[in-house]
Amino acid sequence: MSKIYDCSTDTGRAQGIRAAADAAKSGRLVVLPTDTVYGIGCDAFDNDAVARLLATKRRGPDMPVPVLIGSWDTIQGLVLDYTEQARTLVEAFWPGGLSIVVPQAPSLPWNLGDTRGTVMLRMPMHPIAIELLREVGPMAVSSANISGKPAPVTAVEAKQQLGAAVNVYLDGGQATIGTPSTIVDISGHTPRILREGAVATERLAEVLDIAPDILLNRPPAEGGGGQA
Repeated sequence: MSKIYDCSTDTGRAQGIRAAADAAKSGRLVVLPTDTVYGIGCDAFDNDAVARLLATKRRGPDMPVPVLIGSWDTIQGLVLDYTEQARTLVEAFWPGGLSIVVPQAPSLPWNLGDTRGTVMLRMPMHPIAIELLREVGPMAVSSANISGKPAPVTAVEAKQQLGAAVNVYLDGGQATIGTPSTIVDISGHTPRILREGAVATERLAEVLDIAPDILLNRPPAEGGGGQA
């Protein structure tokens, strides 16, 4: 049975976090608020739960599930090498609307889809999400929508799409940004943006000290070397 927990009160929030943590730890799916949009999540290390998450979204393993974490320190145990570039992005944009694709630690026993040795990580700027992540640990979280449909910005919108497939819905109010995260891939020689979103390309280029056109993998603008 699905239930929406109103997290606008201390009591509702405590009950909701407890119910969501219990559900995630027992292999079930939960919906949680983030700063960008609402997400559907589960324990990242529960491969059966991740498979259910993908099935609920009607999405295949060719679109791997991102992982949300609750602190800066957590990333160091999940990546092959915590590079200076990764550290720069974490310190500039986490918590916040930037997802980072990096080579994953080879010993991790998870199956997030066809990741090809990488993992997409983000630390959201939402107190309810952070509290849940610190209870559960790393969670596989994707936008709480059926693939191809709009990403929800409220718990009610998420339940309208996902219904009883999710056990616990945490209602943290309307998502403040309402736009999915920006995704930057730093697993190769040159950083590149895979999806434009909540973090502006120009701001990301400034932090990485790289031309926006290079980040977007397109030829530089005529006569200007790509800088705008």
